[in-house]
Amino acid sequence: MTPPPNFEYDAVIVGGTPAGIMTGITVAKAGRRAVILERTGYIGGLPANGLGATDIHTRGATGGLFLEFVGRIKKHYSDTYGPDSQQVIDCSDGYRFEPHVAEKVLHQMIAEQGDLLEVRTMRQFDHEPSNAMRDGAVLREIKIRNRESGEEEIYRASVFVDATYEGDLAAAAGAPYMLGREGADEYGEPCAGKFYQRWDAPVDEHYSTGQADNAIQSYNYRLPLTTDKDNMTRIEKPAAYNRDEYVSLIDDVRLNRFAGPPKPMEFDGIGAITNMARVPNGKVDGNNQHAAFISTDLPEENWPYPTASWDWRDRFAQRLRDYILGLFYFAQNDSELPADFRERCNRWGLASDEFQDNGNFPRQIYVREGRRIRGEYLFTAHDALSKRGSREHVTSITASHYALDSHACLKREEGRPHTDGIFTYPTTPYCVPYGVIVPLAVENLLIPVPASGTHIGFSTLRMEPCWIALGEAAGVAINVCLDDGVSVRNVNVIEMQRRLLQAGAVLTYYDDASPGDAHYEALQFFALRGFLGDSYQANLYEPVSDEDRRNWTTWANTPEFASFNGTRGQLLEKIFTEVSKRTDAEQASVFANSKM
Repeated sequence: MTPPPNFEYDAVIVGGTPAGIMTGITVAKAGRRAVILERTGYIGGLPANGLGATDIHTRGATGGLFLEFVGRIKKHYSDTYGPDSQQVIDCSDGYRFEPHVAEKVLHQMIAEQGDLLEVRTMRQFDHEPSNAMRDGAVLREIKIRNRESGEEEIYRASVFVDATYEGDLAAAAGAPYMLGREGADEYGEPCAGKFYQRWDAPVDEHYSTGQADNAIQSYNYRLPLTTDKDNMTRIEKPAAYNRDEYVSLIDDVRLNRFAGPPKPMEFDGIGAITNMARVPNGKVDGNNQHAAFISTDLPEENWPYPTASWDWRDRFAQRLRDYILGLFYFAQNDSELPADFRERCNRWGLASDEFQDNGNFPRQIYVREGRRIRGEYLFTAHDALSKRGSREHVTSITASHYALDSHACLKREEGRPHTDGIFTYPTTPYCVPYGVIVPLAVENLLIPVPASGTHIGFSTLRMEPCWIALGEAAGVAINVCLDDGVSVRNVNVIEMQRRLLQAGAVLTYYDDASPGDAHYEALQFFALRGFLGDSYQANLYEPVSDEDRRNWTTWANTPEFASFNGTRGQLLEKIFTEVSKRTDAEQASVFANSKM
């Protein structure tokens, strides 16, 4: 029997998601060889499959390759249609885009790395332990199936990266993981456990028990929809159509009965079953309508997905596709629905210039939450709600900002105020510690996508801007550990942060300071150590106060600057220059007294 072919790289990345792509780009930029192994025939994950309305609350909270990506999106629309075009306006500085444009930009970014970054599609990793070979705790090689030839392939690497939405590689390698929802009593998180809330309304305390369970938040597809008749594909009845699944919509529409405050105009037509965000060229990104009882999510049926075989997952993906197409067909054609409602729904169809080899339907399911791999740091809701500068975040590898956010876990229940599990809970810009992407129990592995968090904590980490930033950080970690000859668990985080900042990353967010500004690296270093307190205003160009001068020079042990007169930024820069001459251990010991 012929042995399977063997391949060796500096980094092997399983998953052609944006995070995986950014890991590979970062490794290649340092002159190292990386390969991305993607199960499907396409790369790009959700942004290339309909998620065109970027989930970020504070623009500027996440930088680095993410900002490069959105910048390239805007440039595409400007170059193609003109800088003053409607397309440029609708792309919202690159934060809103069509799927094929996201895919094109990601391919461009990959191609620029030349032979150092290879992408191999139709490579399936099955999450049996026999496919992840370890030497003790060290992951040495993985076994992949080429879906085109049916043959097995062996891949070896200095470091492996699990960039899958499911967490398959980490689980097969033996890393512990979490599924379902923690109870409210475990970490004291808001919205934890069994939870009911009418959309945009107070929590229903009677039904919200906070009980832990094995529920997985629902998945859907993000649909590029349009009313442009010249670029529209009509929605046909799927072969597996089951009218009985949708009949509850009839009375919902007739009685204006929704699971949120009545907003008749919002639900006037197709908006009753899908939430819509405008993207360029007359399209919308169609997502689940949280204020409806029935929409494009399909709760409960996805619960086995995270740990199921690919055969089961593929069947569920087809089931979900049929369900969503059936819902739209029902809304557009069922004679028991009001005629004017059907007429308004019939204005919409699938965008004909998207996914032309897949019936104009997205190729990838939206896996919002699979396995959450247990890492050296467990990210909880409190990490997104707490004030900046806490000592555990001195290892920050990115800032981010999105609400705590989950989709439904259960289908509609008679008499309940809403489907169980949906929530959105405000946060402030926060930091993500390095330990979130370093799994327990396995060496030579990083987990930028199935990151370490509770159900509630992960609900904000799971947004693509944050995932992209974590992917870039994983690439930097690989480069630093290979330069120094240490494991990713023992990487020099200060050196990681220096390289991330040089690449335009944001480690802790300020309203009035951005990458490239004077004194920015000094600001980031000392802010993470508690020198600047909890404000989101750095005020780098204001005169330094006597109190700050006294505190900063004391905390950093730089008495030579005790009489410095100048701006806050200038003093931080001088102290930073001096501190940077010290050993890594001495730099790591620098903290505000209040943070010790």
